[in-house]
Amino acid sequence: MKHEALFYHSEDDKKVSCCLCPHRCVIADGKLGYCGVRKNIDGKLYSMIYGRISSACADAIEKKPLYHFHPGSYTFSIGSLGCNMRCSHCQNWQIAHSRADNGGRDTSYISPEELVNLSLKNKCSGISWTYNEPTIWIEYAIDGARLAKEKGQYTVFVTNGYIEPEALDAIGPYLDAYRVDIKGFDSYGRDDVPETDIEVSEELQDSRHCFYRDVANVKSVRPILDAAIRAKSKWNMHVEIITNVVPGYNDDIEELHEIARWIVQNLGDETPWHISRFHPYLDLSHVPSTPISTLETARKIGVEEGLKYVYTGNVPGHKWENTYCHSCGEMLIERVGFGVKTFEIKDGMCTRCGANIPIVGGFG
Repeated sequence: MKHEALFYHSEDDKKVSCCLCPHRCVIADGKLGYCGVRKNIDGKLYSMIYGRISSACADAIEKKPLYHFHPGSYTFSIGSLGCNMRCSHCQNWQIAHSRADNGGRDTSYISPEELVNLSLKNKCSGISWTYNEPTIWIEYAIDGARLAKEKGQYTVFVTNGYIEPEALDAIGPYLDAYRVDIKGFDSYGRDDVPETDIEVSEELQDSRHCFYRDVANVKSVRPILDAAIRAKSKWNMHVEIITNVVPGYNDDIEELHEIARWIVQNLGDETPWHISRFHPYLDLSHVPSTPISTLETARKIGVEEGLKYVYTGNVPGHKWENTYCHSCGEMLIERVGFGVKTFEIKDGMCTRCGANIPIVGGFG
């Protein structure tokens, strides 16, 4: 469904400048932006995916993954088409790499009102914009999230974080959780990374991949970092971070230290960090799966840097999928697959030692 877009300016010769994400595309009449779903039609910018749903499912919130946000609940998860990154190992490339003008996967129209009703009908506690990048269908997300909040539903973005501040501010009042990737910690020699970050020698810079440039096809990590800070500090969203560790690309020990240190300094030591196992896929099919030992080392790095909750992902049954009290070490949440088996938190406190545990919402 065509819907006039937010966040653009008209230019000469019927061109438009999109200011939704840091690509800041200048789009000629009749053309689509980099995301493949925002189109210039006669000098006006339109979202071509408003309400176009390619995927919908009632998911456990732990699948996002969100471990400290309404544990044990179900969230109505939806996706559309397109993305403002082109990750070489994208698990959802069939929809994320699709364009609105080439058919792509089949989609169905669901109005914002129907979306909320479907969430309630499926006994979900909230709605998650996921599967493809939610930023690029911000108009639909704003309308749906506003209605969801009116009906007492929580709202979640599962995002790559590549969004401009004005767009984040537009949905900020209606968004409860922001699960964002920090895919790596590089940005063309790092000269534009926030000043709180540590210095890295030129030798080390040259020895490793620039993940965002080489794999995600965007210039810099900085807009993602800035947006995560803004989501938490300005809009009080619950923020959790995920890093999919790809061997030879973003598994450098110092780089992992930098990510963990940045999280502590800018989001706080109670911010969950999910370190996820990579498996060969798409253009990175030649890269082996991440050794579990690498994930365990990364988790130790997170703890060394001061993070209280560091999880391993994509390793079913691993002990660090569970939540432990940062004070006494008691297992508080035992997870089996995407389900919660035990929950030993009462009134936001560890049932053994009484330490405050930063969990948003109760169990289930």
